[in-house]
Amino acid sequence: MAASSAKRRHKVRRRADMSLLGGIRPPIAVLSALLLSLAGITALGFGRAGEESVPKAVMTSQQRFAEDGADAMRASIDESAADLARTAGLFNAGDPAQPDAVVDKIGSVYQKWVGTAVVEISSGRMLAARGENVPVAAIDTAKLSEKDGLSPRMVRLANGETRLLSLQLLSWKGQPQQLLIASSSLRFPGISLGKFRSIAVIDSTGRILSSDGIPESEQVVTEFQRSGIERSKKQLSAFAKVAAKRAEEHPLKANDPGEGGYLGVSGSLRGDTFQGDRAIAGYAALTGPEPGKGTVATSLGLTVVAMVDVAEDPTRVTDPLFGLLAAGALLLIGALAVGVLLGTVQRPLLRLFLESRRLTRDDLTRPVSVPRFGEAARIGQALERLRRQLLGERADAEGAGGPKSGRRRGRIGARALLAVSGILLLVWSAPMLLLLNRADATAVVPEQITNDQRERTDTLSDRVRRSLNEGHADLVSVAGLLGERTSPEDMTKVLDRTRSDHSRYRSLYVRTGDGKIIAQSGESPRLPEDKKSENKDGHPFADPITVLNDSGTEPVIASYAELPGRDDSTVIGEFRIDFINSLLKRPGLGEIRVVDAERRVLGGNTGYLAFEKLPSARLTELAAGTGQKTGVSARAGGIVYRDGSGVQVAGAAPFVGGGAAKSLDWMVVSWQPAAGLAIPEYSLQNRTVLAGLLGITAAAACLGWLHIIVVRPLREVAKQAEALADGDRRTVLYPRHHDEVGAISRSLELLRQQVLEQRKRDGAGATAPAAVRAPAGRN
Repeated sequence: MAASSAKRRHKVRRRADMSLLGGIRPPIAVLSALLLSLAGITALGFGRAGEESVPKAVMTSQQRFAEDGADAMRASIDESAADLARTAGLFNAGDPAQPDAVVDKIGSVYQKWVGTAVVEISSGRMLAARGENVPVAAIDTAKLSEKDGLSPRMVRLANGETRLLSLQLLSWKGQPQQLLIASSSLRFPGISLGKFRSIAVIDSTGRILSSDGIPESEQVVTEFQRSGIERSKKQLSAFAKVAAKRAEEHPLKANDPGEGGYLGVSGSLRGDTFQGDRAIAGYAALTGPEPGKGTVATSLGLTVVAMVDVAEDPTRVTDPLFGLLAAGALLLIGALAVGVLLGTVQRPLLRLFLESRRLTRDDLTRPVSVPRFGEAARIGQALERLRRQLLGERADAEGAGGPKSGRRRGRIGARALLAVSGILLLVWSAPMLLLLNRADATAVVPEQITNDQRERTDTLSDRVRRSLNEGHADLVSVAGLLGERTSPEDMTKVLDRTRSDHSRYRSLYVRTGDGKIIAQSGESPRLPEDKKSENKDGHPFADPITVLNDSGTEPVIASYAELPGRDDSTVIGEFRIDFINSLLKRPGLGEIRVVDAERRVLGGNTGYLAFEKLPSARLTELAAGTGQKTGVSARAGGIVYRDGSGVQVAGAAPFVGGGAAKSLDWMVVSWQPAAGLAIPEYSLQNRTVLAGLLGITAAAACLGWLHIIVVRPLREVAKQAEALADGDRRTVLYPRHHDEVGAISRSLELLRQQVLEQRKRDGAGATAPAAVRAPAGRN
């Protein structure tokens, strides 16, 4: 039996000598490594928070501006192509029309083309033309029947300008086939440039097809201004070459991770410095509205480049001293916290581990070195009592430290020591997270950010206005083709085709002067059928575009156009509010709202309640002030304001321009927190908060790891060791983990077995004389 016990002890010792995968060393080592890494990141990272003299927020804003231009250009080209195709389809569906009537009708409804023409395909003879001379010679009519023969094409004129030609066929039974041609310039529709900004459209080779914002040399009077113009043109050409090359990349590889919001290739560029101003540019390739979906405009390979000069501020570079001081403080506090763990948790535990192994080897001559604190002290006391018991003392002896001996328990446990280390690390992390480098009071928002917020809001306002005008123009075009002899069935077909071609309508219907609906497509009309015309002219409502309700969950926006020769009959289109909201989804502008003349919300890019007020009095004041006319019309405005919620950048832009939407008196308002912009002060704040979060995370992870793997099992072992020393010989001790605590548990189990063997030997020695004397008594 002694040999078997020795064999078991040898097996346990061999397992204890194995390399420890867990235990107390890895959490403390990992914590030390994380704190060292965080100190290095803090020392190196804070000096880079504002090292650029042009903030990243300004660079990103130029990228967003170019994306707005590309999106507007794509929508304009696609809308023009769709309008020309739909108009040609409506003409083809009716009786043969004279070429002059066709171009006159197009010119009266749409003012987007600089020139229109109708050509007889077989002979090439010009049948009708309006506006600018259309470069008909650039079209090979013999190739129109080939694949993509009617695709739009770009033609460069003799004066260097570029025209985009859109083609459609006019076909009637018994009539020679004709070609409808519409010519348009590649200029941006409704892009608000502000001051000192230029914008250009380039092709796949980097050649500038159209530009705006840079005056011609003859428009200035001084030689200094002429030199500035030449420098701007050269810089724009240089940007165009680089942008064209980058536009060939795949969007997933070209765009920075996390930028998002734009499906195509886009980015920003830094140019040369001129008299303290740095030329920066944003570029964006035309892309479809949905991933993987091309359009007429995207097939042209165009890219938009927007350039602006920004004053550099070399004083905005961040001083790295804060990072060095924070890193030094972390090293000092981290060394103290790790020292607490090493001196009060790890070292006593390792000493206990060695002492327990010594006792299992029957080395009982020296007393156990008992630690001073916590569970380690309790286990050390129990080991000392077991050592004495193995030397012959009783478990309940007063000198052995029995239950009533008043043995010393460590009042400060391992959990308290972990808490001390955590508090030390929190002393560094909490101020970083909550107090230091707060930017709301000191943040300087670059003027260019405010200008871009204003100009982009103005561009968005014009886009919403143009979309409503386009919708009204569609209705005028449809109304012109619904003659006196058009049956309700044919009217329904025309309405269905129009609604399928344009997603802006939820409902289209023809309504007579007495309120009867004779043709309908889409959802049920919101305008009551039995409601007669509201004004003396027989129109269903006062203005060409209006809001039919002033309460409810959704505004009902409708437009109408008169049907000639139909006794006050009108075709009415009700717009989908989702269509208007989709126009507002522009990244980098924050929250956007469309408000009416009473400053009630009609649409937005985020959650809102219809007909509610703007969320703050400051925004209401901005909208009211911007709505005031300055000169001929109101102008867009931008502002930076500070309140209890932080710093915000806001812009407001009223509807300015002609068309049916002019009478609406609507406005687009946008605002966003400056904290979301890459401004040096906020970048420094974000890095400070990140450092605090990393410090708290490292402390929580490693100390939690230490508590689960070491402290909790250690508390359980302490209870078992005390019970064993108090005389519990039946409870078998099993280790939870193969580490130092597990090794102590295994040693206690071996000591329990030794105590049991000793008891058996003592019992056998006490009963042996009686067994010998019994036979002698019988003799």
